[in-house]
Formats: sequence, C-alpha cells, structure tokens
Amino acid sequence: MNNFIMYATAIIAVALLTYMLIKKMDIKITLFGLGLVLMYIAIAMGKGIGIKDFASTGAALLDPIKAIGDIFKQNLSAAGFIILILGGYSAYMSKIGANDVTVNVLTKPISKIKSAYILVPIVFLLGNLLSLVIPSASNLSIILLATLFPVMKKAGMSTLTAAAVIATTATVMPTPLGSDNVAIAQELAKYPAYAGLSVTDYVMKYHAMVSVPTLGVMAALHYLWQKFMDKKDAGKIQDEELDIKDIKEIEGSALFKTVYALLPLLPILLLILVYFTGSSIKLSVEVASILSFIIAIICELVRYKGDKRVLSDTEGFFKGMANGISIVALLVAASVFVTGLKSIGLISTLQSAMLSTQGTGMGIILPLILVGLSLLIVLLSGSGTALFFALVPLMVPLAEAAGISPIAISVPMGLAGNLMRAVSPVAAVTVIVAGSVKKPALEIVKRTAVPMLGGVIFMFVLSMILFL
Repeated sequence: MNNFIMYATAIIAVALLTYMLIKKMDIKITLFGLGLVLMYIAIAMGKGIGIKDFASTGAALLDPIKAIGDIFKQNLSAAGFIILILGGYSAYMSKIGANDVTVNVLTKPISKIKSAYILVPIVFLLGNLLSLVIPSASNLSIILLATLFPVMKKAGMSTLTAAAVIATTATVMPTPLGSDNVAIAQELAKYPAYAGLSVTDYVMKYHAMVSVPTLGVMAALHYLWQKFMDKKDAGKIQDEELDIKDIKEIEGSALFKTVYALLPLLPILLLILVYFTGSSIKLSVEVASILSFIIAIICELVRYKGDKRVLSDTEGFFKGMANGISIVALLVAASVFVTGLKSIGLISTLQSAMLSTQGTGMGIILPLILVGLSLLIVLLSGSGTALFFALVPLMVPLAEAAGISPIAISVPMGLAGNLMRAVSPVAAVTVIVAGSVKKPALEIVKRTAVPMLGGVIFMFVLSMILFL
C-alpha cells in the first residue's frame, strides 16, 4: 500500500510541477508547497524527513516546517551566499556604467567588418562573450538590438539572420559566475569524490571541455544555416523599415575605457589567473567578487576625486544582492521539493532501480532521459532553470546508483536548457527579438533551430565520450 501511495503522490507532484512550468506560473511557491505536502504524506506513511541527521522538533506537524528552515540555512551559507554576492557585483557594474563601457568597447570593432556572413559567427561568439557580463538572455538581446543590429543590417545582413544570431547569444559560455555552475559545484563538493571542488575547477575541468567546442560548432552551423535560409527565402520575405536607436557613445579617455571595460570581467579574470598560474592562493568566487568590488570603488573614487556620491552608489551592490534572493529562493524551493520526494521514499527506490543497470552498458539512458526532459520543458515553457535546480540534489545519488559519473549528467543537463531556450517560441528572448524586428516568433525559431539543436546533439555526444 505504501508503494502505491509513494508512486501516486510522486506522479501527481511531478505532473503538477510540469503543468506550472508550462503555464509559466511562479514555480518557487509551487516547489515549496509540493515539497511540504510530500513531507506530510511521508509522516502519515510512518516515514521520517528525508534529510540526513535531521533533528526533530518533537512535534511531527512541525518537522516539515523545520526542514524548510534547515534547507534555507544550508543554502544561504553555501551556494546562496555566492549567488547573492554575484548579483550585487553585477548590479554595481550597471550602476557605475561599467557594463555599458564593456559592451561599447567589445562591439565597436564589429562596425568595420562589411561582410554579412562573416559577421554571423563573429557576432554569435561576441554575444556569448558578453553574456559573461550580462547573464540575462533577454537583457543582452535588448542591448545587442540597440548596438549591433544596425551594424549587421548596414553590412547587408537579412533581418531574420541578424535576429536569429542575437536571439542565440546567451547560451553556454563557461563561467564560474553562473548560478547554475555555482549550485552544481557546491553540490558535488559535498561528496568525498569531489571534496574541495571549487566552481572554477568545475567550469575549467568539465564544463569548458564541452561548452567551448560546442560554441565553435554552433558558430559554424549558424554561418551555413543562415546562408542557406537566406538563399531559400530570397525574394519571399520583405524586410520592414525598423526604428532601432543606437545607445549613446561612451565618452572618456582610453585609460578610462580600458579599466572600466575590464571591471565587469575582473572576478572571472582573477579566478582564471589563479587557476592557470597554479598559485597556492585559494581564491573563491565570493572572495574574487568582493575584491573586485573594492577595486571598483577605488576606481570610482579616483574618477570622481573622492566625491561622496561614490559611497552612495555602493548601495547599488546591496540592492543587487536583494535581487539575487529570487534565485536563492528557487534553489531552496527545489531542495524542499527533492526532500519531499526523498521523504516518501521515491529517491531510494529510483536508486535501487538504477543499481540494476550497472554493468549493462545502459548508463547512457539516465543522462539521455534527463536531457530529453529538459529539452521538452524548455521548449514548452521557455525556461528550464527550475527543472535544473530541482535536479541538482539528485544528480550525484542517481549517477552513483547508475554507476556513471555525475558530470555525465550535470554538464549536458546544464547546457541543454540554455541551448534550447532560443528554439522555444514562448521564451522571453525569442518574443523580445521577434517583436523588435517585427517578425513572427516562429520565423525566428526556424533560423535558430538548426544551430541550437546541432549544438545539443554535439554537446551530448561529446559529454558522453568524455564523462560517461
């Protein structure tokens, strides 16, 4: 009877979660609610809370509430704190105008290239580089529509080609500042096999091994596919007159532009420098970000000659931390949901099922199913973030039970969601780009589908070769 209740509640919970994702409803409260209900069902089944060494309150009705509190404290002191710091630093870079300088400095040389199709892979790769500074796909597309779209049109590029390139710029750039990479590195570090693993180690040793070649493949596919589609659509599609304004030119000396263009990238540069020099210094993401913040304040003090507005502007850092709390809440909510599934016994049952596949050569099935699920959710909802965070706590236990490396799950799952976003007609970035260039979203998707799906296939095969 308990097995029937376990499977029935798990199926209903997953179905409700999928429905909410597709309907684009607030997923955090859904994950919290489902996790809480699952824990109460577990208690009714005579099971405990699925947290290792959980200390009961002494009142069964209060235990699920305490579990949520415990999960909050655990995440806020680990991955959550790093995410808050990164949110603060990004916001401060916008506040002092450093992000604008970086975009201006990196995009200006593009205007000298007059070949439309040579621009396709260059803009694609440049846009991905800029996603290190502006991680939001929607915000990056708005900036590129203002800065690079006119340049691409002037070079003779078709509207649909330019739109497709811009819609796919925020994909899989390897960065230790990504919240998804932070979350998975922190989770892996909990296990003896990955003890001491930093997010920089994870990105450089595993993520970049797949994401960098994938970016190259997608750049080549973009070039070939856009050229083919332009020939196919020649004379069929009339480009409308578009009114997209350029952002203002950044004024200042060469020294100012150089320093402020580097500031948004400084945490990454510091982490990479320490990593590749083999230094004995242990530089974490939060230390690199706080150090960069201090350097940025010093730069501002020099720029404004000690004006008190510099100290006032630092408030932007702390407000940015507050903005990052939504990502932390999503991470906590996903953990609560997984705890609920553990409590009813589903995870241990899945692990037992996975153990039976060890040595059968069927290890590829687990990452294939999870990547396929990610692709489906992203295609239907336009976002796969919630699903990825929900599965982070499960990756190591399921991988170990299946007898495969957790990296064979974490890397392809993390990349799949980001790649598939530009293929979804309901994704925010697709809608923004389509509306800006006055084209149907499905026309944009026709141009993004082949490069992105090609990237998904390539990265999955490469991940299996390297990590399975």
